[in-house]
Amino acid sequence: MEFANKEYLLLLLLIIPYLIWYLMYRKKSEPTMRMSDTYAYRFAPRSWKVRLMPLQLLLRLAVFVLLVLVLARPQTQNSWKNKTMEGIDIMLAMDVSTSMLAEDLKPNRMEAAKQVAADFIIGRPNDNIGLSIFAGEAFTQCPMTTDHASLLNLLQNVRTDIAQRGLIEDGTAIGMGLANAVSRLKDSKAKSKVVILLTDGSNNRGDLSPMTAAEIAKSFGIRVYTIGVGTNKVAPYPMSVAGGIQYINVPVEIDTKTLSEIAAATDGDFYRATNNRELQQIYKEIDKLEKSKLNVKKFSKRYEAYQPYALAAAILLLLEMLLRITVFRKLP
Repeated sequence: MEFANKEYLLLLLLIIPYLIWYLMYRKKSEPTMRMSDTYAYRFAPRSWKVRLMPLQLLLRLAVFVLLVLVLARPQTQNSWKNKTMEGIDIMLAMDVSTSMLAEDLKPNRMEAAKQVAADFIIGRPNDNIGLSIFAGEAFTQCPMTTDHASLLNLLQNVRTDIAQRGLIEDGTAIGMGLANAVSRLKDSKAKSKVVILLTDGSNNRGDLSPMTAAEIAKSFGIRVYTIGVGTNKVAPYPMSVAGGIQYINVPVEIDTKTLSEIAAATDGDFYRATNNRELQQIYKEIDKLEKSKLNVKKFSKRYEAYQPYALAAAILLLLEMLLRITVFRKLP
């Protein structure tokens, strides 16, 4: 909390002379009664009213302090300041083809990839991260942002059956997916620019070959980490049949050679994940990437906060006045 008129706080020094006056001259202003002898009252207990007499002084002092704080204009602020954070620019390129519905990872490849990616995003709060998805074609689900709450929401909205329902052409266009991610990173000023490309198949769609996209990434200084997800032989795949779901075993065909070449050409690494634990470990290894400075612009807005102090002063003042004319009332 800050005060807009700090000079008014000097008024609090007036409490000292007031206390001196109160202690020195209070007895002179109190009514007295002459008695020939007070011996009979030597053991008389002090009444509760006498014990509470200092309460009036405390209430007056509290009212005075609160009024001074009101004059000093206390302010709070919603602060989004310009600052420099350590981070890198990252684009997640995720395969959403129908083969990602295979259940060799639990509950399936797509959901497992989304969960691990979400944990990765949460663990890097200072990074500029975006999301690109691809099947037979590619598009940006979320541009790079430090608003990770929005990014996580868009990640969770990626449906596992997006290609199955015809919202995007089915297939695996690795080159297009990588190129889309690169297009979001090419103008970045960060020292480190990274694409994490996850797929479970081989390139069979798109007008751009994976290696061409890799060369484009290299020309912009973008490192590509590739992840091939799926078991080594066959995987259970759910097929819709009349009355339910029937599982069939489909072969796992991951073009590890191309994925390795993409990573090698861009000074990245290639990883294989055959289960959930391995996929989590891969993202932990990528999490150890070097960090660079990232400037984030934020704004600051101040709000007046005198209202609680003014209300408290009014209540205490009314309480002191009420006690003075009732409990502590003095007779002439």
